[in-house]
Amino acid sequence: MAIFTVHVIIENKPGISDPEGETILNDLVLKGTSKTISKITTAKMLKFTIKEKDKKNAEIKIKKICDELRLYNPVVSKIEIDVFN
Repeated sequence: MAIFTVHVIIENKPGISDPEGETILNDLVLKGTSKTISKITTAKMLKFTIKEKDKKNAEIKIKKICDELRLYNPVVSKIEIDVFN
């Protein structure tokens, strides 16, 4: 068994509004400090530490936990799972 760090990034699916990201972008535009930035989206990241036999099993286990605990709404959100040694 090995110990893995797993990052789960939860963000809105394309087409779903992101008021927080839009507010941050509007603040940048109003201040005129970053004219090259055209879009900002926000996301939430959860960090897990898990003991499993390999990366694939760690990913499967964390995905199952996210689904069972409804840590995200699959209708409006998507998740990205990254597993590190």
